Amino acid sequence: MTEQDQHIVDAIDREYAGLRRFIRRRVADQSDAEDILQEVFYELIEAYRMMRPVEQVTAWLFRVARNRIIDLFRRKQREAERDEPKAPREDGDLLQLEQMLPSRDAGPEAEYVRSALAHELDAALDELPEEQREVFVAHELMGYSFKEIAAQTGVSVNTLLSRKHYAVLHLRGRLQAIYGEFIEG
Repeated sequence: MTEQDQHIVDAIDREYAGLRRFIRRRVADQSDAEDILQEVFYELIEAYRMMRPVEQVTAWLFRVARNRIIDLFRRKQREAERDEPKAPREDGDLLQLEQMLPSRDAGPEAEYVRSALAHELDAALDELPEEQREVFVAHELMGYSFKEIAAQTGVSVNTLLSRKHYAVLHLRGRLQAIYGEFIEG
């Protein structure tokens, strides 16, 4: 076995259980969680195969896992939006990010703006306390109602509303500058 292969095997052995727990706490469907886990390790193998060894493997794996979870939530939200008409939100704090972003069909410059804004959103989400981030992601990206989130977490709807409100305030403030830079300037 090559040294590179041994690094990969060691990383998988060392991080498998913790990464699996991390994903399972955030993804309700077990098969989705297992798919994400496999994707994360596949990306690790690909990074090494493409001669881009990862220096801080643990941090890299958890970041990739979080990104795959967010991708799953976004995909599920898009599917839900296609299947059902949009109902008004319970708190009125909807960011309407999709409406703020340039159209996907507007060309390469618009796609760059969309990508930059999405990157800034990910960074802004990272800055949130975990409780606020989880409520925001579950409500806005996954499309769960506050009643559904409360039932899953055991946290009251009022507490969830408060957490989301603070998350929205932070995200609006954080993203306003970048949004103005690209859209208005």
